[in-house]
Amino acid sequence: MASQFFNRISQLGIGVALTAGVVNSALYNVEGGHRAVIFDRFSGVRNEVVGEGTHFFVPWVQRPIIYDIRSRPRNVPVITGSKDLQNVNITLRVLFRPVPTALPNIYSTLGIDYDERVLPSITNEILKAVVAQFDAGELITQREVVSQKVSEALTERAGQFGLILDDISITHLTFGKEFTQAVELKQVAQQEAERARFLVEKAEQQKKAAVISAEGDSQAASLLAKAFGDAGEGLVELRRIEAGEDIAYQLSKSRNVVYLPAGQQTLLSLPQ
Repeated sequence: MASQFFNRISQLGIGVALTAGVVNSALYNVEGGHRAVIFDRFSGVRNEVVGEGTHFFVPWVQRPIIYDIRSRPRNVPVITGSKDLQNVNITLRVLFRPVPTALPNIYSTLGIDYDERVLPSITNEILKAVVAQFDAGELITQREVVSQKVSEALTERAGQFGLILDDISITHLTFGKEFTQAVELKQVAQQEAERARFLVEKAEQQKKAAVISAEGDSQAASLLAKAFGDAGEGLVELRRIEAGEDIAYQLSKSRNVVYLPAGQQTLLSLPQ
């Protein structure tokens, strides 16, 4: 009896294990931010989109394809030409995600790597069409307008493939060597022109200052001549007295000069 009981228990355990294995092989998980599309060997891609959670499918007959529907970034570099035939290197950063309800059609027409098939081609197409409307200088001064035009056109174009573009921005914009050198030469020429203008203005100011100084000297000479004419010899005598006072003041500070009253001998003592 005991051996029969254990045999039945072992058979039951094997049955449970087989059943659990079959059930487990018929389950699949859809993580958060993902969706699943079911491919059926008999009916093809099913139209319904499976949401998050654990779900059943028929092994061998059905196969789940998991898609990430969260926004993902992608940089697309493009080399194109401006309106004035300048080479432009531009890089566009696109934040994209698929439309969940369009996943069956995306799988049928584009496959798993839909972003590799769609984004480079439509970005190249839109950027070339928009950049060709602007000169090289306008691409710098009107960058916001260029970005808006690219965003509107690219969003509409991506919608035709079941893609949503959450953000579009120009992250890199450079020009060819010839244009860069021309811009540098222009900047140098502008700096030289500014320097020359400064030198001209400085010379003009110095000229005005010299004229004003000459006019002042002329007016001073005229005033002195007028004063001499009015005062005659009195002004000359006044200047002589002032000069004598200044000389006497300077001599009074010298230790080697001694003044005696008039009529007496003057003794000048010098250091030995």
